[in-house]
Amino acid sequence: MNTNSPAPCHTRSWSISDDSLRRYVFFASESCIQELLSASDSNRNWNGMNNGDGNENDGWKVLAYEDGVEISKRRSGSGSFHTFRSRWLLKSVSPEQFITVANAIDAAKQWDSDLVEARYIKDLDENLSIIRLRFGESSKPLFRNREFIVYERRETMEDGTLVVAVASLPKEIAAGLQPKQNNSIRGLLLQSGWVVEKLHDHDDSCMVTYVVQLDPAGWLPKFFVNRFNTKLVMIIENLWKQAQACSAIPSITDPS
Repeated sequence: MNTNSPAPCHTRSWSISDDSLRRYVFFASESCIQELLSASDSNRNWNGMNNGDGNENDGWKVLAYEDGVEISKRRSGSGSFHTFRSRWLLKSVSPEQFITVANAIDAAKQWDSDLVEARYIKDLDENLSIIRLRFGESSKPLFRNREFIVYERRETMEDGTLVVAVASLPKEIAAGLQPKQNNSIRGLLLQSGWVVEKLHDHDDSCMVTYVVQLDPAGWLPKFFVNRFNTKLVMIIENLWKQAQACSAIPSITDPS
């Protein structure tokens, strides 16, 4: 009788130079940026007064429209997971104010209560970074003991639109940069990020589009993940409040 136990499965790790990593992130993030711009450009006639019916010709289906926030979803090509999109017309918050708060990684726990640690692992360029996001034992089931190793690329388009592209690194590259802790589960953040558009007739307001698709890994039913993704996109509201608190302009009435 063969009593040998199967060898434990470990993720391979790749050692990669900063230059090679920079080239990879720049290349990989190009498609992410285009996906984000496409999502923000979808149904361009949306002006904060959508009746919630939505237009499914582009694959997006409106789930809810409440307090000025539109929540939509689109089935991804990678399986039964969906990509979720939140759009909000933010008044009295400039694109620069919003993106400053959204990029303040040290303060991320203020707008995501489940987050235990958020820190930069490596800066590859002035607009390219590698970040570790860690969630603890007391986080909600979707995030409990999960960690994500992601790239972040920040770009300003010719028309002034700000784009922040975020996605997980391949697991082998991530393992080489940051070995996984024994008690953690490494999740996968697919093409996600922000698009912040300046309104030409309102310098102190902006349109924010947040796109996210998350695979937390580990044993969780896919319907459970999808259900919580709809809540995840509502993080824009917390960021809006932070931007209001950090700005020098007078506070306005909370839209909620």
